[in-house]
Amino acid sequence: MNPQYPIHACRMPKRQYILAVFCYLLIPAVVIASGVLFRLIDPEMARGSADYVRNYRLLELARTGALMTMAGLALALWAFTCYLVLKSRQRSLGWLLLAVAGPFGFIVIAMLEDRAPASYDLYQQFIRKLKLYWRVPIESAAFVTVWSLAFELMVLKRDLMIRYESFTSGTPVATIIDWQNQSSGMWAFSEGNEVIYLVVLIYLLWPVFFNVVGPLLKRRTNATGQDSRHSSG
Repeated sequence: MNPQYPIHACRMPKRQYILAVFCYLLIPAVVIASGVLFRLIDPEMARGSADYVRNYRLLELARTGALMTMAGLALALWAFTCYLVLKSRQRSLGWLLLAVAGPFGFIVIAMLEDRAPASYDLYQQFIRKLKLYWRVPIESAAFVTVWSLAFELMVLKRDLMIRYESFTSGTPVATIIDWQNQSSGMWAFSEGNEVIYLVVLIYLLWPVFFNVVGPLLKRRTNATGQDSRHSSG
């Protein structure tokens, strides 16, 4: 056993990777906060003031400024997420240019091997052993699977929200669906963003999940093999 990596830390990812996940999880909180702030700063609050036109313009500027600030913060969190993933894998920061490509760029970043993997990192051990003729179809299958899973999760979330709204408001489910169909373009844009967000989140969490489940399966396989040898003996 390597003393640098004690047993109690065997499934913990690197600190930079944990921070990357944390930064990415902050993005929807920032987006939601920006929407709330945008609604709270109502230029019509200037109504009744001594200089309505000037105060209206100031409130409108404050509203736009708050929205742009929040958008900038979300973009900064996205860039920092990509940076931390690269940092955790000790890759060149030149790869950070792929952040401009959104989820597709991040998928490439997520596929990069760690140049200094921890001895307990089963995920890195697995992908480093793969030959190119195996890795290409595996990554292609993972790409399709991740997008399909993200879409199904979005559909599940949408159905649950519709049923929750129906339960709390007493409005029939069919009526809520009709309302959404009337503004289908807006809902399609929102749900598309949700799918994109989930795709990146799945790629971020997959190595962590692999390293958590891998040792459990390995121990179970070893235990099954020992039981088989004992029973045959």
